[in-house]
Amino acid sequence: MWWIESHNICFVESILGRTYVALRCRFFWNNMSCVLVCSTLTDPVAFGKCLVAIKENAFHASPYPVCVTLEDHLTSELQAHAAEMILRIFGDALFYPPTNAAMKEFPSPEDLKGRIIVSTKPPKEYLEAEPGAKTAAQNKGVVKELQKEDKQKEPLSDKVGNLDINKGASPRGAKGVPGAAARGLSGDSDSDDDDTKKNPNYSRLITIRQVKPVKGTALKDRLVNEESVKRISLAESKVKDVAEEFPELLVKFTQRNILRVYPAGTRIDSSNYNPVLSWNHGAQMVALNMQGYGKELWQAHGRFRSNGGCGYVLKPRFLLENLRGSLFNPLAHRSPEMKLTVKVMMSLGWDKAFSKRHFDLFSPPDFFTRVLIAGVPADIAKWKTQPVEDTWVPHWNEETVFELRVPELALLRVEVRDDDEESKDEFEGQTCLPVSELKNGYRCVQLYDKTGAELNGVKMLFHFQKEYLHRSSGLSAPPAFLSPLTPSA
Repeated sequence: MWWIESHNICFVESILGRTYVALRCRFFWNNMSCVLVCSTLTDPVAFGKCLVAIKENAFHASPYPVCVTLEDHLTSELQAHAAEMILRIFGDALFYPPTNAAMKEFPSPEDLKGRIIVSTKPPKEYLEAEPGAKTAAQNKGVVKELQKEDKQKEPLSDKVGNLDINKGASPRGAKGVPGAAARGLSGDSDSDDDDTKKNPNYSRLITIRQVKPVKGTALKDRLVNEESVKRISLAESKVKDVAEEFPELLVKFTQRNILRVYPAGTRIDSSNYNPVLSWNHGAQMVALNMQGYGKELWQAHGRFRSNGGCGYVLKPRFLLENLRGSLFNPLAHRSPEMKLTVKVMMSLGWDKAFSKRHFDLFSPPDFFTRVLIAGVPADIAKWKTQPVEDTWVPHWNEETVFELRVPELALLRVEVRDDDEESKDEFEGQTCLPVSELKNGYRCVQLYDKTGAELNGVKMLFHFQKEYLHRSSGLSAPPAFLSPLTPSA
């Protein structure tokens, strides 16, 4: 099983080159016509436009499969129409099981090269309370409108661009769903549902499925391995609670099944939660808001620099199987496995990337470097150099030593800041690197801005030295990270 680069996004400009894409599907009314769109609080985008963008750009960064998760707020008839669009646009690139029977194990990324697979992130059946005959009549009208839109030359995205969601929704209820407000139902739930209740033409396209838990089932009872594999979705807060109370159970579940973690619905500012906690417990799909930026997103960039940046990283052996007869527990006490020495030497290229007065009106910047470790709680650490005053090419030549208990899960995060005695130190550049990928010796490292874009020509020189303290331990065996296609020695 792999860690999969995952993003909680729903607009076309951000889906290019990503391994995992989440689309929230609704229909909205615009001058009595219905448009199937992908939306949250961002501007809605035509569903067909999203699918076309995914198809055209899916494998630019990597040949490995792209997983599209659909959070559908659609009735059965609309699901059938969405299924037709998916089949027509994705064509032969779409992979789905030959039968409706649940899979015994998930196929590997190597087996699915060049393919697009569909997963589910369905809300509650918020339309199920509507009287049957009335719902059926409305759905038929909606499907006819959608089919008319498909035949028109004018792109759906053009119509959606002028769409006023709030205005269109008001006469028909909340979220643009007929009668939704009258029933007091919401279409924004992130809870799991049962794929077997979906339109059969739609449900057969779902490769990674989830099953609705029986009402009253405790979360602990859902994290049980069964004969067939499944996927469940948990909000960031629930994962935190389970990790604190049942960490080994969470690890055992993710050895065979897929766990998807998503941001809290209150993060309307596109902020993010710490993904490291979920990775430490084996969660494969840790979805982040790509619209924002910050250390959480930088850590995701660092995690997926492994394995050539293909979007899939093989989890360490202790998250895949029980070593020494026990399950891995990120909270357990253990002795250091590695001594990592980091020497921060120098940085250059700042004067080429920025104007002379960018940092200070009257003098060159006063750079210092922060070095931080993210990983299991016992490995979290931070350190910083002294500021080097008034220079565009700072030479620090300072070093520190980190003792790591679980180096396979550790990330080395670097920030360069401009020291300011009168106000808060200003962020200038950053990078994040998986410790498992670091090589001993002198290394020149590219720096990035807050959004993760390269700072053109800005680099740092480090010296790294990794010393394994207990090579006999199953936790720190380097061969486990050579390649997702090469068995561990």
